[in-house]
Amino acid sequence: MAKRDFMRRLPGMGSELRRPASVWRRLHIDLPLLLLLMALAAFGLTILYSAAGDELHYVKRQSVFMVLAFVTFFVAAQVPLDIYRRWSPWFYLLGTAMLVAVLFVGVGAKGAQRWLEVGGFRFQPSEALKLAVPIAVAAFLHKRSLPPGFLTVFTTLLIIAVPAALIVRQPDLGTSILIAASGIFALYLSGLSWKMIGSAVGMLLLAAWPIWQWGLRDYQKQRIMTLFDPDADRLGAGWNIFQSKAAIGSGGLTGKGYMAGTQSQLDFLPESHTDFIIAVLAEEWGLRGVLLLLLLYVLIVARGIYISFVAQTVFGRLLAGSITLTFFVYIFVNIGMVTGLLPVVGVPLPLVSHGGTSVITLMAGFGILMAVATEQRRLTI
Repeated sequence: MAKRDFMRRLPGMGSELRRPASVWRRLHIDLPLLLLLMALAAFGLTILYSAAGDELHYVKRQSVFMVLAFVTFFVAAQVPLDIYRRWSPWFYLLGTAMLVAVLFVGVGAKGAQRWLEVGGFRFQPSEALKLAVPIAVAAFLHKRSLPPGFLTVFTTLLIIAVPAALIVRQPDLGTSILIAASGIFALYLSGLSWKMIGSAVGMLLLAAWPIWQWGLRDYQKQRIMTLFDPDADRLGAGWNIFQSKAAIGSGGLTGKGYMAGTQSQLDFLPESHTDFIIAVLAEEWGLRGVLLLLLLYVLIVARGIYISFVAQTVFGRLLAGSITLTFFVYIFVNIGMVTGLLPVVGVPLPLVSHGGTSVITLMAGFGILMAVATEQRRLTI
């Protein structure tokens, strides 16, 4: 009796112990985040139907991908964080081995060699590294004293650099940037000192010219030059950005109306159902539609950051923060690319652009985020 009274006096402890776990807790699901993701997926399919020019083929295909993605999401949420941590070296090594295999036996398309084909099934191994790298970095830092010292930082950067360099060779600069960012975010959240951050920025500035001279391919240099002067070649390298800006500007505040956009419906806007889909939204829904989409993104990012704050382990905190901030980078890079603020690097708008592997990978990441949130609840129930 005395013990029960004592537990009641602890803030929140007695009510937590007496209250049975809800259905969502037993399913290891964070309901606010799930509802936001479902709303974003539904909104994305609505935009895709118009961006695809009233063709149900893309919507049906994306709907199948969404179902598979949410199944993956649910399965990933059921896996205890300790499993991800203990198996992280094997995930990382398997993903890196597949990247090496791509260089020798990979399948090419449009001048890039990024896929492996097994039994008629084609997949892109680099997508798996979007999760394997942050998991490996978080697991590695979890065992070290934090904030990290020089040797720990150097080893972490090596873990990040190997798959990123292999992906650059494919070539796929956009994906390599995202994968590098996912690992660097985990390193930053571990308490990296500003002195080390400043040193890294200085080294990047010093390496800028050698990278431009010998590291970038001609078409990558052309994209960067187009960023600074898109009007120099409107009918060539600057065509995508010119049409994108025209679509965004013509939408105004309220837009031209659903499926009434001229740039997208008359096929002036290239890749309207993939990388440049937000230009379709801006033209047809106007600024109001873009703000609605951004609100959904902000709420998802905010929920992810909250989950990282309440995580009970260093591994969970680093992993949740990395997944959330990488999701933000997806959004930032795509919108910056479409509006002409960043070079075109082929990064899709998350859960809105058409694509199978990317949406499944993203939802698997959110499933891991659910596992982090569930881990916190397991320790308090």
